[in-house]
Amino acid sequence: MTAQDNRQKIVTYLARFFPAHELADDDDIFTLGFVNSMFAVQLVNFVEHEFGIEIDNDDMELDNFRSVRALAGLVERKSSAAAAQ
Repeated sequence: MTAQDNRQKIVTYLARFFPAHELADDDDIFTLGFVNSMFAVQLVNFVEHEFGIEIDNDDMELDNFRSVRALAGLVERKSSAAAAQ
C-alpha cells in the first residue's frame, strides 16, 4: 500500500464524520472542533485496525493525530518500523 493509498483511507474515514467540511491535509481537526475524547479513541482504533499497526503509549501524542498529514505520517512510520522487524 502506498502513502497516497494510506492518505486516501484516512480522508475517507474522516469524511464520514465531517461530511460538510472538506479537510485539507494540514487542517487541525482538534482546533476545528471535530474531535472529542470519544472520537479520539475511535480514531486510534481505526488506525490500528485499518493499517494493522499498534499505537503505543509513545505514539499517543496529539500531534500524531491532528491532521490527515500527521496521521498519514504516523501510519508510514509505524508501517515502516513493523516491516523492518
